[in-house]
Amino acid sequence: MTTGNDIGGGDILRVLGEDGELRARLDAELTAFNNRATGADDEAGLCVRVDDADGGLVAGLTGWTWGGCAGIDMVWVREDRRGEGWGGRLLRAAEEEARRRGCTEVSVASFSFQAPEFYRRHGYLDTGRREGIPGGHVDHHFFKSLVTDPAAAVRLVALVELAADAVDAGRRYEDAALGLLGRHGGRLERRLRTGDGRTEVHLIRFDTRDGYAGFLADPQRVALRGELGGAAPTARVLEVHEV
Repeated sequence: MTTGNDIGGGDILRVLGEDGELRARLDAELTAFNNRATGADDEAGLCVRVDDADGGLVAGLTGWTWGGCAGIDMVWVREDRRGEGWGGRLLRAAEEEARRRGCTEVSVASFSFQAPEFYRRHGYLDTGRREGIPGGHVDHHFFKSLVTDPAAAVRLVALVELAADAVDAGRRYEDAALGLLGRHGGRLERRLRTGDGRTEVHLIRFDTRDGYAGFLADPQRVALRGELGGAAPTARVLEVHEV
C-alpha cells in the first residue's frame, strides 16, 4: 500500500512498505557521511556459517566491522542442531576475525526471549535495555572488549552532588573529568541529571580495577578538583553488577 501527499513545490511525500532502492540509497549516503565525520572508511561485512555434509545450513552469524568496532546483527542455529555448542563457536570465530581486522570491541542486541544469558556467559556486559517489545519482552544491549578480560571489568554508579553556588563550575568539571575516562580504559555509559540540576547520576565502566585507580589518581583530574577547592562536586560511588 502506498499513500502520497503533495507538500508543495512539486515535492511528494510517500509512505511505503519495503523499498529496496531507498534502503540502498540511504545506506550509501549515510555510510559516506559517517566516513567523512569519523575518518574511518573500512566498513565491511562479517559472516560466519556452518554447513552440514549435504550442504544444508546448520548455523550462521552476520555482522560488521568498522573503525576498530565490530557488531553482531544476527545469530541463528538450526533447531535440530541446537545444544551442540554452535552458538559459542560462531561467536568465537567472529570475535577472532574482528580482532584480526584490528577491532577492540564488539556490540550486540538480543531480545529477552532470544539469548541474553548466552551473551553474558561469553563475557558481554549489559549497556542498556529497551522496554515495550511485543509480548512484554525487553531488548537487551551488550558490549564486550576484545583486548581486556571481561571478568576484570568494574562497573560503578556515581551519585554526584553539585555545590549550590557553583553549579555551572561543577558541570564544567564533570565534563572535563569524564573526558579523561578513555585514557584509563573507562567508558561513560549513562549520564543523568535531576530536574533542579543539582545532582547527576553517572554509570561508568572500567576495563580493569587498575584503570579505575589510575583515573582517580590522574594528575589532570586532581588539578581540576584543586582549582575548584570547596566548590568541587561531591560524589558517592557504588560498585554494581547485573542481577
